[in-house]
Parts: sequence; C-alpha cells; structure tokens
Amino acid sequence: MSRLSDKVIIITGASSGIGKSTALAASQRGGKMVLAARNLAFLNSVGELCRKNGAQVLIVQTDVSKEEDCRLLIDKTIKHFGRIDVLINNAGISMRAVFERTDLSVIHKIMDVNFWGTVYCTKYALPFLLESKGSVVGVSSIAGYKGLPGRTGYSASKFAMQGFLDALRVENLKKGLHVLVACPGFTASNIRAVALSADGSPQGESPRDEGKMMSSEKVAEYLLDAIEKKKRSIILTTVGKLTVWLNKLFPSKLDTMVYNQMAKEHDSPFNP
Repeated sequence: MSRLSDKVIIITGASSGIGKSTALAASQRGGKMVLAARNLAFLNSVGELCRKNGAQVLIVQTDVSKEEDCRLLIDKTIKHFGRIDVLINNAGISMRAVFERTDLSVIHKIMDVNFWGTVYCTKYALPFLLESKGSVVGVSSIAGYKGLPGRTGYSASKFAMQGFLDALRVENLKKGLHVLVACPGFTASNIRAVALSADGSPQGESPRDEGKMMSSEKVAEYLLDAIEKKKRSIILTTVGKLTVWLNKLFPSKLDTMVYNQMAKEHDSPFNP
C-alpha cells in the first residue's frame, strides 16, 4: 500500500501538465485530492478522472497570485477533509524575452504566481501540515539553480522559491515538517506555449521539441516517490543533473554553453 493512501493532498496548477499528471498518479495511490487552478472546466475534467480512480476529490477554483484565494483554498480543504498531509505548490508560469526588452509587469506577474503563490499557500497550510507532520513541496526548475538567459523573471522566481523552502525546512527542523524541492528539468507540457513574451502576451508555441522531453506522467511518479521517501530534493533528467553539476565546477564555461543552447531555439529572443 502506498504511503499516500488516505492522505489529503493539495495540488495547485492541477488542471494541466505536471499538476494534472500528479493528481492522476496520486489518486491511483489512494490519495484524497484537493485540486486547485484557475480554469474550472479543465479542473473539473481532471477531478472526474481522479474519481474514476476511486479518489475523493475537492475542486477549488484558485488564482494563487491572490492571497485571499489561497486562504480560501486551505479553509475549504479543512472544512471538507479536516486535515492536510501534502501541499504541492505546482502552479507556475514562464517567460521568454531578454530583460532589456521586457515590460516589468511580466516580472511582477511571474513572481506573483511562482513565488508568492507558494508563500501564500504554504503560510495558510503550515499549521495543519505541522499538526500532521506532513510535506510541503515546491515544483521548481533547473532555472532555480542556474539563471537561464531569456528567462530572467522565471529564474528569479525559482531561486526565490527554493530559498524560501530551504529556510522553511531549517526553521522547522525539530517539528517533523518535510520540505521537498523538485526540479523536473525540461518537461513536455504547455508551460512554454503559454509563456509570456516581452509585452506580457502568450508566446503561442513551444520553441523546443516537446517530444524529446520527459513526460509529465514520468515526472509525477518521481515526484510522488520523493514525497513518500521524504527526500529533500530531486533533480530530474540527465541534462538537468549535468547542468547543476557543471554550474558548481565550471560556472563560466556553463554560461557560454547555456547561452549557445538558448540561442539555437526557434525564434530566439537573442536574435535582433
């Protein structure tokens, strides 16, 4: 039997991508699911799939960039299930534009969702997670270890998320709280298609070959295994692990390698 059986699991950004796959995988492991996202129609669709797996499901339409929405998400979870065992802060948005040409509203929006969304949800869930000796999870990125050109706001938000969660782990070292930072690497999902361009409009299509990336389903299994084993961090994909390793040993060399790789992307923002 899975260690997640009968655990109350909140997943933000659960309507698509890694969030959706994690919800389906967790429901198969016997979890009681609380699914949060902005798109209610997509969220309800994921909820029905989880119910077909035999899971109890609570749907809460949530914009994590709004503190009140996050507070209500936690309140409704406690009212419905009476406890929280796992909070997976997965909701996130990306960007692709050089900082020189990026409207500052884009940076604000990314920080509001990726960083503040994690802070808000964790703040209101923390008393209940301490009570259950549960898990706080941040779905971060290799961009939280290595700043990626053309993704300044996204990298900043993931560095901030990881710093926040690392500090939270130490603060609660004697209280039984489990904190996991998960860095999937490039994953096949819609995050690049809806990434923000310099003026804040959606990018529209992925600049990378999604077929060569790790699937969101595989990421979900790694993520849930790490929660069950109470790991402190996971870094997925060979490229992701290599990037983190090279950044420690040869940071200047990696700068050049990363720049050249990003410059090869379709419609690269480095092109005039």
